[in-house]
Amino acid sequence: MEVSTLVYLHLVTILPAMLIGTYLMIVRKGSPVHKLLGKGYMGLMLVTALVTLFIPAELGPALFGHFGFIHGLSLLTLITVPQAYFAVKRRDIATHKKNMISLYCGGILLAGFFAFSPGRLLHTWLFA
Repeated sequence: MEVSTLVYLHLVTILPAMLIGTYLMIVRKGSPVHKLLGKGYMGLMLVTALVTLFIPAELGPALFGHFGFIHGLSLLTLITVPQAYFAVKRRDIATHKKNMISLYCGGILLAGFFAFSPGRLLHTWLFA
């Protein structure tokens, strides 16, 4: 699969995840809507993290000629989402909350900051 196709697939999953995640951060927690949107958010974040693992690093050092530092955030997402899911199933709301805030800050805000940095594909598409 071409890199641009993977990037488009990534955008198709991360943009709604960003909107849903932002909404979930500001609304009342525990409602049926929160639970439904939360499952969708977690699913989108898992898919987007898997997709990004197939996009090669273009800047900086690359492990095995493919994985860069930003891929670490994808791995963090793949670990954090199940932890958050199982925490809420155990009714461990404090752990769920910590994981979801970490996921939003790391998987959306921090990764987004790096993705739009000069020299990266998204920066080139939007600003070049």
